[in-house]
Parts: sequence; structure tokens; C-alpha cells
Amino acid sequence: MPRFSIIVPSHGVAGRLSQALDSVLGQSFGDFELIPVCDGPDSPAADVAVGYAERDCRVAPVHSPPTAGLAGARNTGSRAALGEWLLFLDGDDVLVPGALAALNARLRETGDVDVLYFEHERAPWWVGEPANPAAPLLAGAPGGAFAPGEAAEMTGVQLPAWSAAYRRSFLNDRQLVFPDGHFTDIGFGGLVVLSAERMAVLRQVVVRHLLRRQGNRLNLPGEHHFELLDQAELVLARAAGQGLSAARLGPLFEQLFAAVLKTAAHPRRLPRRRRAFFRRANALYRRHRPAGARVPGGSLGVQHRLLAAGAYTAFRALRGANQAMAKAASGIPRPRGLRTRLRYRWQLRRPLDQNLAVYCAYWGRGYACNPAAIHAKARELAPHLRSVFLVEPDAVDSVPRDVEYAVIGSRRYWDVLARAKYLINNANFADAVVKREGSVHLSTQHGTPLKKMGADQATYPVVAAATGSFARLLARVDRWDYNLTSNRHSTEMWESAFPAAHETLEYGYPRNDAYYTSTAADVARVRRELGVPEGKKALLYAPTHRDHTTGFETSLDLDALCEEIGDEYVVLLRAHYFYDRGAARGTGRIIDVTGHRSSEDVCLAADALITDYSSIMFDYANLDRPIVVYADDWEVYREVRGVYFDLMEAAPGRVARTPEELAAVFRDGSWADEEATASRAAFRERFCQFDDGQAAERVVRRVLLGEPPEAIPPVIPLAERLPAPAATPLVRN
Repeated sequence: MPRFSIIVPSHGVAGRLSQALDSVLGQSFGDFELIPVCDGPDSPAADVAVGYAERDCRVAPVHSPPTAGLAGARNTGSRAALGEWLLFLDGDDVLVPGALAALNARLRETGDVDVLYFEHERAPWWVGEPANPAAPLLAGAPGGAFAPGEAAEMTGVQLPAWSAAYRRSFLNDRQLVFPDGHFTDIGFGGLVVLSAERMAVLRQVVVRHLLRRQGNRLNLPGEHHFELLDQAELVLARAAGQGLSAARLGPLFEQLFAAVLKTAAHPRRLPRRRRAFFRRANALYRRHRPAGARVPGGSLGVQHRLLAAGAYTAFRALRGANQAMAKAASGIPRPRGLRTRLRYRWQLRRPLDQNLAVYCAYWGRGYACNPAAIHAKARELAPHLRSVFLVEPDAVDSVPRDVEYAVIGSRRYWDVLARAKYLINNANFADAVVKREGSVHLSTQHGTPLKKMGADQATYPVVAAATGSFARLLARVDRWDYNLTSNRHSTEMWESAFPAAHETLEYGYPRNDAYYTSTAADVARVRRELGVPEGKKALLYAPTHRDHTTGFETSLDLDALCEEIGDEYVVLLRAHYFYDRGAARGTGRIIDVTGHRSSEDVCLAADALITDYSSIMFDYANLDRPIVVYADDWEVYREVRGVYFDLMEAAPGRVARTPEELAAVFRDGSWADEEATASRAAFRERFCQFDDGQAAERVVRRVLLGEPPEAIPPVIPLAERLPAPAATPLVRN
């Protein structure tokens, strides 16, 4: 039997689950089992947990459906546990170094106790000093083991479940489980202390709790706050049944109703049925108030008196702190120009147009990427919707003639942004755009992240300086209702890069549908349009942007490369989209396709891809054609830009570090040999999970037509997908 069982619910925190698991597996004390509780075998967290289980036999994942909530996940983990002591760790929290050794040592000192409480650190997600809220409470407890009556202020309802170690036999003997519903920590914590005979404390931080940027889910508006009363009633009824002494019942009652009154006085938590909440709280208060209980001082004491009297009108008046005015002020739009601002504000007062969808790609560069693919599918599946594409003035020519558009900054631009029900973008709309109630914002993204993105860029000075205000960036992210992802890696990384309350759609990238729906005739047509000579192998060279340089630069001499590898090849040069304006750079066997509207067309035309660290490699991998990574400055790029994984260890094919090595892989044919093919297969397995040719349909059905998740077409397994054929066969020279 292991000394500790550490149970880690993981719903909604797949992007940070690895940190939690690493913090446990890195402990100096190793006598434990680690039980990640995942939503199901195919959930994002399950992929993470299975990988850990394959590497360490102490990791034993179990599954609990999301409908069971946090309580169900913890109870499932408890039933599977074999350890002498149970610890609960949220999936985005960590054990501090040496935590288990300290717990083990303290338990040996205290002897036979039922529960051991310890301190925890609340760490701000961005900036600020960590706090240790449990320290003052634990400071008043006796130094050794003690009965609950010796520390009446330790009621259990103020401490999270992950701030204690519980003897498993004690929980089983007393049949203590987490009560269903929200605020389960309050119910469980209160029942534990009411059932315990001996307790102890460890005055040392054991858990570091990350305060999520989007806040505690329990603080969100909704009727789930009525469940706080359920938990309070459960604990108070148990206390009454035990005939708890007045000395213990007083602190318990006061702490429970401090939480109840905090919710009752918080208008945002209860947008509706506030009076019903107050009335039920009043009944609970009157039924369980201990005889002779003292009323707290100050404003809280006034709230106690008003609740006891059932004086809702007076209680409501006490709350008013001009919150409605502050809310209105925060929503004032700030487009440039007084007349534009006034017009936009007027349009915001008009009803949403339920059949208007607005699209934008790459900050208005044109009709492209995921928004264009979704737009095209919406015209087929949702013809009742009016769709408007937003473009910069110099990108108007990129919009097909039958597509309605608005020029960014124009009056029409602000009109449609104010009225649209659906707003779809692969980047972000302007800061001045207001997220209206009832509108639906979809972020489609425009690539799989190798380089650090969003908030994760903050520790890289060069990138952070170019990014600007992270507060403004995250304010834009807060408008999202949905965020699209094409693989589980992206799901995890976006959670870290863009922390907010939106829902992730693991539907694939609609722009990549073309790689499965295009035919040999489409490939031939695109090659003719780009000017690829008949019978030549086309190598697409697509380097990414360097944050530490200005303008388009490449250390690769393409003319020299063409001379080295022979005349059977031509090179399609596609610079990063930051540099898609200006004179063409093609000469002879080098065809400049930077300005071509569709990167999907360019990829279809290419027989192989040469890139450095561009996200185009993840999209191109869907075609199952050779990829060669030219990484002449990997160490510099990794240091300056920051990356999420080591591309050199998980490349999609051959890696060349010098021009000579790059030429050699084409001369000797290793660019397409068995080793390169095996690397590509592993890469596709990891990064082509959800791209199957039906991504646009899934998005339209879920977001624009409002179909339930269970009605959305499932992803076709990778082995059953048939990508568009290459123009020339892959044979070694």
C-alpha cells in the first residue's frame, strides 16, 4: 500500500496538467500513486495522462464524465485509491518541492490523526505577490494532534479540499464523500471536521494554487449559487444531528453564512432570482442560528441582522455601489473620430441582426484562411445568413466578386460590427469592438503553435515589445465564445497562451479541408496557374518571420541550392505574410508565390516543403508529402522567440542545419526515404488529429446553426483519410 494517493481532477485544465503531474513525480519522497481523473479516454487530459502512465508505473489514470463535476471526479479517484493517505490536487496546481517528504515527516510526529491540514500559496496568474490565506487560521491550532473542539475556528469550510491530507480508512469508515453539485469543498470540509476525532496541522506551504485569469468558476453568474445553500444546509443539519456544542456551532454558523452573504450581496453572481435566494437563506438562518450566537461587527453584522429579519429590500439597498454605472462606462466604444464613435454607439443600441455574420482574416489582408473556408461552407449550409468580409482598402481585389465586403475603418465596417450576431476572425477584431450580449465570437486561429503565443510571450523581451499591451490582448481574447483547434497540442497550448472562459472546438482547421477535398485535376490546375513547368518537382520554400530582424531575410541562397540539386527541381518561394507586398523575388527556377492569395493552393502545387519554424509545416503534413526542416539558426530562434517543443527532436522529416546539408538530402534522395517517412508519420499522428476535410462543416453546424455537439460529424480517423495526390511520384534518385 503506497503512503499517499494523489488524486488530480483535470477537467478544463489539460494545458497545465503536465505541470501538476511533474510536480508530483519530481518529489523526493516517492512512495505514492498518482491518479489523474480525466473526462474520458478521448479527452485532451487523457492524452496527457496516458503519456505519463506509459513512462511511470505510479501513474494510474481513471475516468469520470464531465457531468459528474468536480465532486464526481474526486470520488472516482478516491474509490480507485490504494494509499494510506489521500491528497487532492487541482489539475492546474502544483506540489511544492519537498512537500510529500514534509507531510510524511509530520504524520510520523503527530501519530494517529484523521486529517492533517497544511498551508497553501495562492499565486496570481500574471503579476502580484503570492498569498498564504490558511496561515492565520492554522496558527491558532495546537502544536500536536488535537480534537476538533480544541480549535473551534477550524470548521473545515474555509479550507479547500486540496489543503489537507486525509486518512483513507477514516473517509471510508465514516462514508465521507464529496457532495454532488457546486461548492462541494464547503460540504466536504464541514463534514470531515464534524466526523474527525483527531486532527493536526503542518505550518508549511505544500500546494501552490494558481489563480486562474478567468477566475473561479464558482464566481460566475448563474443559479448554481443556490447550491451553496444546499451545502450549508447539509453541514448544519449534520451538526444539529450530532448535538454540536455552542462553542463549535457558533464559528461554523458564522463562517458558512459569511459565504452565503457574500453571494447574496454580489449582484453579478445572481443576475436572477436574488429574492428567492435571500428568502431561502433567511429560512436557513432562522432554523439553524445557535442560541446566543453573537453578530459580527461592521457591515457584515448589518447584513446578518437584515438576513435574520428577512428584510430583502433594505439588504438590496445596502448593496448599491454604482455597479451598473461602472458596467456602462466599461462598455463605451472607442473607434477613432467623434462622428464614427457616435454612429457606432447608436448602432449598438439597435437589435442584433440574427442573420448577419462578419468575417476577417489576417487583420484584413483579404479573403483567406479559415474565415474564408467557413464563409464558403456557410453559403452552402446556412444560406439564410448574410455574410460580410472585412478587408483593408488594398485587399479589395482579393475578394471574390460574389462576396459582400466592407472596408476596414469605413462607416459600413462599424455598422456591421455593431449589429452582427456572428463575428469570425483568425486573429482579433479591433480593441474598440464591443462584445454584445447575444453575439457569438469565434476565433479560428491561423496555425498550430510551435513558437510561444499570447500571454506565453511575456518572458521573451523582443517578442513582448512587439506584442504591446498584454492587458489589451487579453481583453480581446475575453470576447471569444469559441476557439478553434486542429490538434490536441494546440488545445493545450492555447489554454496557456489565451487564458479565458471560451469553449475550445476540436474540429480541425477549415482551410485544411482543401487538402482532402482537392483532386489531381485541382493540383494540375494550380501548378499551371503558378507557372510550374510540366514534369518538374516543385519544392515550396516557406520560412517564417524572425522577431529579431527587420524585413524579409533568408540566409539560404536559392539559386545556389537549385544548382546543387539538379534541374529536375524548381523552388516556390513563399515569404511570411508580413512581407507579401512589393516586387516579386523570383528568377529562373525560383517562382515567387508570396503574393498568391491561397497558401492552400501553393501547398497543393508543391511536391515537398522546405521550411524552418513556420506553422505551415503542420498544415502541409496533411498532404503526407515530404517535409525538410532547414534550421540554420534554431538555437537563436528558440532563445529569442520561445518554443513549445523541441522541433529538432520531433521534426516531420529530415533536418538540415547548413546549405550543404540541405542540398545533400535532395541529391541523395533521403528527403523521401523510409526514415523521413517514419518521422512524418509520427508528426502527422500528433498534429493532424482533427483535419479531415470536414472541419468547415463542423464549425458551421455548431457555431452558425447551433446544432448540439452530439450532432456534429465525428472526425475521420487518420488512417482512413485520403489526401490530394502529388503531381509527381516520390521516388529516390
